[in-house]
Amino acid sequence: MFARLVSMRLRPNHVGEFTRTMEKEVLPLLEKQQGFQDEITLVVPDGTQAIGISLWDNKEDAESYNLGTYPEVLKALAKVIKGTPKIKTFEVANSTFHKIAARAAGT
Repeated sequence: MFARLVSMRLRPNHVGEFTRTMEKEVLPLLEKQQGFQDEITLVVPDGTQAIGISLWDNKEDAESYNLGTYPEVLKALAKVIKGTPKIKTFEVANSTFHKIAARAAGT
């Protein structure tokens, strides 16, 4: 399993609009993507930053999304974020929501 972590700065007083945009525009796009498993979105208590963690079957599916649909997601979020989001990618080692082979342990 593969994960994309996207960190972004939110415009002041836009948490509600950010959440609605995620629910109504971004999640439907993600759910159509091959290999998409789950999205977790976190917002700091003061509403200035958010993190989106998407889980994918494999690195290739995540990269395909990044090249194809992610620019559309950025366009949808442009009204609620400041600047360019930062992206990091990870192999998922453990999850209580998904059964994952213990690749990180070498088995």
